[in-house]
Amino acid sequence: MTVMLATFMEVLDTSVANVSLPHIAGSLSASMDESTWMLTSYLVANAIILPMGGWFSMLLGRKRFYMICVALFTVSSLLCGIAPSLGALIFFRVLQGIGGGALQPVSQAILVESFPREKQGMAMAVYGMGVVVAPVIGPTLGGWITDNYTWRWIFLINIPVGILSLVLTALLIFDPPYLKRRSLGNGFKIDYVGFGLLAVGLGALEVVLDEGQKEDWFSSHFIVIFTAIMAVGLIGVVFWELRQKEPIIDFRILKDRNYALATVTMLVLGFVLYASTALMPLFLQTLLGYTAMMSGLVLSPGGLVMVVCLPVVGILVRKYQPRWLVIFGVVVTSLGLYRMARFNLQIDYGTAVRSRMTQSLGLAFLFVPISATAFAYIPKERTSYATGLFNLARNIGGSSGIATATTLLARRAQYHQTVLVAHLTPYDFRYREALAGAAATLRAGGSPAHDAALQAQGMIYGAMVRQSTMLAFADAFWVMGTLFLLVIPLMFFIKKVRPAIGQVVVE
Repeated sequence: MTVMLATFMEVLDTSVANVSLPHIAGSLSASMDESTWMLTSYLVANAIILPMGGWFSMLLGRKRFYMICVALFTVSSLLCGIAPSLGALIFFRVLQGIGGGALQPVSQAILVESFPREKQGMAMAVYGMGVVVAPVIGPTLGGWITDNYTWRWIFLINIPVGILSLVLTALLIFDPPYLKRRSLGNGFKIDYVGFGLLAVGLGALEVVLDEGQKEDWFSSHFIVIFTAIMAVGLIGVVFWELRQKEPIIDFRILKDRNYALATVTMLVLGFVLYASTALMPLFLQTLLGYTAMMSGLVLSPGGLVMVVCLPVVGILVRKYQPRWLVIFGVVVTSLGLYRMARFNLQIDYGTAVRSRMTQSLGLAFLFVPISATAFAYIPKERTSYATGLFNLARNIGGSSGIATATTLLARRAQYHQTVLVAHLTPYDFRYREALAGAAATLRAGGSPAHDAALQAQGMIYGAMVRQSTMLAFADAFWVMGTLFLLVIPLMFFIKKVRPAIGQVVVE
């Protein structure tokens, strides 16, 4: 519970500010495009520091490093809440991202090392509540706070949670005896080149993902340049770190087959979780006219399902091979997404809630067994490095998922609109019939004949646009459901881990 507090707070902050952007832009006299850098700056700083938790833990000590991160995150939350300008807010969000980026991997490393293997499943289940539920309630909580108070409180609410986390960490968390601090010198030095390549590569990646759709992807020189920078940085950091004796990121742990496959699975999980969580409120609010609060109430039962099911999964992972739980979760999640792909403009509240609950039931069966598979054969002294890459994969998957879903939605809406508009011609009998019926209704309501004809055309065109957007959402949900099923073959390549209390048995 101690390490979940700070992780929940950090993951929540990746999504809680999204719905408040218009309020922030208006309050600080900025445009919407300028205000989105508040989100991008946080994600960039977060991604850069994520995989470096192991290196900093060895330099500072894990407990000390963890408490520094929580303190930095808490103080920067206060500064964000009182920021006088957009520039100051972006700078403070960078500090917040630096403080929050290492919380997830270090928390997970603490859990893996603090519990014997037979209890790690339940520990990961409790921790997973924070990681999985936070992105779900983030937009709803942010909208409620902004509507009823002010956007500044979405940052200020972190302060008491951060203080509580610091107190509990000081009392309950201790470094394991084999984790020896390394002082600078004697072969242990700051890898400036590796850090620079990582920062440039991940920073460019986040900019490409966040700005790609707005700039029309590779038709923009801006995106092409940043893609080239991203490729040089990320490829360069891999080759550089593999040559270092004390790397800031240990890519050698990817030689472990279970860990590599589990990391790929976590990337896909992040893709689907974040993309679907972004699409569902958008669909409900833009096409069905739901308020922010109502759309949040559609997502909330799914979060409740995950909270209830995660402890159950923590017990099941001790009795069954993790791969079978993952396969079950993938199938159920895909079924939920396929149900969403059959949505139409007349669905009721209950249908939306049940579809989301089905998807959430599947997601609950994924986080814990994937984590158990990933760390089954990783030496404990390398755990911090492993958790850093593992969580980075989920975050990159989430950013990629949101960018892909946004692009897919725009492109498929254009395609369906092109197909449907071909039928809106005077030569189409059903179009003429609908146009005449709408015009007659408007005339009966008191509109002049000429105005009624023009209004009828506008009404039918508006209905066509809504329908094409609806079909685009259906396509996006279908693509995510199908993509997720591709995880199943990966499960048959992992080394079998017989679920037993005590030692891990390899077959």
